[in-house]
Amino acid sequence: MTAQDLELTTPDGPMRLYEATPDGDEERGAVVVIQEAFGVNPHIEDVTRRFAAVGYHAVAPDMFHRTGGGTIGYDDFGSVMEHFAGIGNDEAILTDVDAALGYLRGIGFTDDQIAIVGFCFGGRVTFLVASQRALGAAAGFYGGGLVTARFPQFPALVDRAASMQTPWLGLFGDLDGSIPVEDVEQLRDALTAASVDTEIVRYPDAEHGFHCDARPAYNAEAAADAWSRTLAWFADHLRVS
Repeated sequence: MTAQDLELTTPDGPMRLYEATPDGDEERGAVVVIQEAFGVNPHIEDVTRRFAAVGYHAVAPDMFHRTGGGTIGYDDFGSVMEHFAGIGNDEAILTDVDAALGYLRGIGFTDDQIAIVGFCFGGRVTFLVASQRALGAAAGFYGGGLVTARFPQFPALVDRAASMQTPWLGLFGDLDGSIPVEDVEQLRDALTAASVDTEIVRYPDAEHGFHCDARPAYNAEAAADAWSRTLAWFADHLRVS
């Protein structure tokens, strides 16, 4: 496996892209990994490498590039708010994702060979992208603000469920204090109108951040199951070259 930092050009300046590639010539596809609310930190870099370890060409764009990039501690929510303000809105998010997609297209991947996965803030991003772009597959871990908006610049997205263009898998913990179970079930109901495959999985004993082994909320059993389901979702929906 090879891992490195690249720099992409965006309309809002240069953006760091963390890239991990598998050994050998055969790749199963590509994955765009979207950060938590804390930046492309060691955990997100590790997740990116995990995808490379199972055969995917994986990249993680630094969506905090407008405010200088870098990472934030898991207990520093004040800095999170500053970086969120710097992102601006969903159009800026799509601009950054499009830059990562453009890079992957440039090295030979087609959209139906590309998946997107995200955690926390990134979980919402995967839903946004799936409603606006036709990729091979998408998976969102505990994405907040989909049914009940949490920040003014990032509106609720549940009304876009019927217009989903990318098969989307949502993974949620019932003990997540920021995402009520009622919201998750409302989202499930809304997604029945989607014309692509969708699935929502709930973990009764999992909190927000259950997949992150750098956080106290880490739940090894739920994390392992969610990871396995994500890999299966990608295998089922991405076109094999």
